Amino acid sequence: MAAGASAPYGAIEDGLIAAKDGRIVWVGARKDAPAFVARETVDCGGRWITPGLIDCHTHLVYGGDRAHEFELRLQGASYEEIARAGGGILSTVKATRAASEAELFTSADTRLAALMEEGVTSVEIKSGYGLEPQAELKQLTVARRLGRERSVRVRTTFLGAHAVPPEFAGRSGAYIDLVAGPMLDAVAAQGLADAVDVFCEGIAFSPEETARLFAAAKAKGLPVKIHAEQLSNLGGARLAAEHGALSADHLEYLDEAGVTAMAKAGTVAVILPGAFYFLRETQKPPIELLRQHGVPIALATDANPGSSPLTSPLLVMNMACTLFRLTPEEALAGLTRNAAKALGMHNEIGTLEAGKFCDLAIWEIERPAELAYRIGFNPLHARIWNGQ
Repeated sequence: MAAGASAPYGAIEDGLIAAKDGRIVWVGARKDAPAFVARETVDCGGRWITPGLIDCHTHLVYGGDRAHEFELRLQGASYEEIARAGGGILSTVKATRAASEAELFTSADTRLAALMEEGVTSVEIKSGYGLEPQAELKQLTVARRLGRERSVRVRTTFLGAHAVPPEFAGRSGAYIDLVAGPMLDAVAAQGLADAVDVFCEGIAFSPEETARLFAAAKAKGLPVKIHAEQLSNLGGARLAAEHGALSADHLEYLDEAGVTAMAKAGTVAVILPGAFYFLRETQKPPIELLRQHGVPIALATDANPGSSPLTSPLLVMNMACTLFRLTPEEALAGLTRNAAKALGMHNEIGTLEAGKFCDLAIWEIERPAELAYRIGFNPLHARIWNGQ
């Protein structure tokens, strides 16, 4: 997947990639390569090389699990019913608040390792299971530590507006005052977030509350993104696009007005088939509308304990093709080029071109479609991060 190549998948046959100090300095057909004096050469034996995969929407840092709620849903309870009864996100909040930083790091590290084993070289990690200042800072601190101690690029997102905590029950506006004020101030002062997210939904926050948080984030110089149109259409994606959001995520109930606004703003659509599958949803995101309007489509695991306990980007590719009829080429772009756009990192990662980080996945496959075709099979031969 080289930038600008016209062949399917941007493929270059018998290609060569040269890197120095962790960045690509040349990529193209071997016959066109200039004369290099290489300190080290690696023969990939005819294997396929893609950019390292990018998981642009995860909730990796949390305490506990929600297996019991899985049983309840199988007995007929809906995601919304469980949430309104005090389960859902709030049950994870209780476990996360009680966990130490060391405990959160250990559990998140295991989940991150699973992503890396399937070729992930960059990952976004959200907070949102603390819902009070110290617990939110704890989550973000753990996420930053993962980026320092593991060979992976970590972007952190402050999702304090994930749900209304029990101590603010019935007072979502007052909680948004806390999130957009003291909590955001502390996060920004400590440099713990690369973006600000919000769950705009009937069981979470209104468009008006969302707009207040977006304005506060903009004042701090932080880009925004949104969980929107997952369970209903509140116009959250359109609102986010009007604020120049990096991405709008989920989008099952997205309408054409929202698609048009996203296209105009350059906001990426992040599709999360794991949550769609796990919650047994039936309303599909409007893939054809997104295509028609030229909105970039990214994919992600949405790894979280309640609605997508999934740490396999390869399975996400298969789900996107099987459930939503993306093509295998679109699925691969969704976990590379478009995922980089969703993180605002498209100038650094996501395609193979000079100047970008040398983050690669080398695959033991005959053709790229195999990455989306197989289930429960990992053809990763090697993972390269920062040229190493």
